[in-house]
Amino acid sequence: MSIVSPKKVFVGLDYHTQSVQVCVLDEHGKVLLNRSCDNDWEKIDAAVQRWTGPEKASVQAAIEACCGATNLAEELIAKAGWCVNMAHPGYVNRMKQNPDKTDFSDARMLADLERVGYLPRVWIAPEEVRELRRLVRYRNQLAGERRNLKLRIRALLREGRIAMPNCTAWSKLWLAWLGQQAPLSEQTRWVVDRQLGRLKTLQTEIKEVEQRLEEVSRSDDQVQRLLAQPGIGLITAVTIRAEIGRFDRFRSGKQLSHFCGLSPRNASSGQKQADAGLIKTGNRELRSVLIEAAHRLARYDERWNKLNCQLRARGKKGSVVAAAIANRWVRKLHHQMQTEALAV
Repeated sequence: MSIVSPKKVFVGLDYHTQSVQVCVLDEHGKVLLNRSCDNDWEKIDAAVQRWTGPEKASVQAAIEACCGATNLAEELIAKAGWCVNMAHPGYVNRMKQNPDKTDFSDARMLADLERVGYLPRVWIAPEEVRELRRLVRYRNQLAGERRNLKLRIRALLREGRIAMPNCTAWSKLWLAWLGQQAPLSEQTRWVVDRQLGRLKTLQTEIKEVEQRLEEVSRSDDQVQRLLAQPGIGLITAVTIRAEIGRFDRFRSGKQLSHFCGLSPRNASSGQKQADAGLIKTGNRELRSVLIEAAHRLARYDERWNKLNCQLRARGKKGSVVAAAIANRWVRKLHHQMQTEALAV
């Protein structure tokens, strides 16, 4: 009796730097293969080909999003002709029904989730977006170092109970006072001088990264459309482009706002209806630049300034107002970007 080859196989890939656990299921959930392969797309494809049959059954695979997994997924899509979906590792972990963790069980669960259509999918960003994302996140790392360095310098001044001059902190006048006139002890002066030197180096590096970001994004139509928005500068535009990627992957502005972490979290129960602040999801840097953009819009844009005044008149705090403006602006931006894309 001849063996009937499956029309479709489902593959779960548990990714590691040196190896990948490969689990193959048929359409009925039967395990055809579950073993470790070298981290090489050709060897993984060769292991699965044994079960695709002479008619080349289609392959639907799932792999958890992690460092290096995207490159493997793209190779399997482009070179092996697979359909590969990235899975959200946090949601996959919550779906497990036992506390044990093995590569064998993880790969099988990914394959089974793909088979039944319950895989929590993550968007695979194209290479140009990932490259831009690396630059944006590197700039954010440098900015974080600069912020921490400034906090350490201010802490030294507070520790020594040194009264600061009546001028804006970190201005040229303030830095001149700190570098030459501040009454610091001998060891504190030695530390502060080196921190100021590091601060100057960081500022130079940040400027270089921003110049590179401007060069890279000059030919990006989406970045240029974002820069045309009132109150939006280079860093905000490239951060939105790097972290959101494509606007058409969201069904609505509400879904996009939820992705950005700008939607209020519902905390209702029974007869009690309440909000509990913003949802704790999304990229923190993306949410931060959007909140900063909302503060600018509240000051300089007529439409958002009017909303700012209305909410403040109702007793809302500045942080709540900024979040509300960012939420509505992102929804409006989604509609506008979708409309412009269709027009093109």
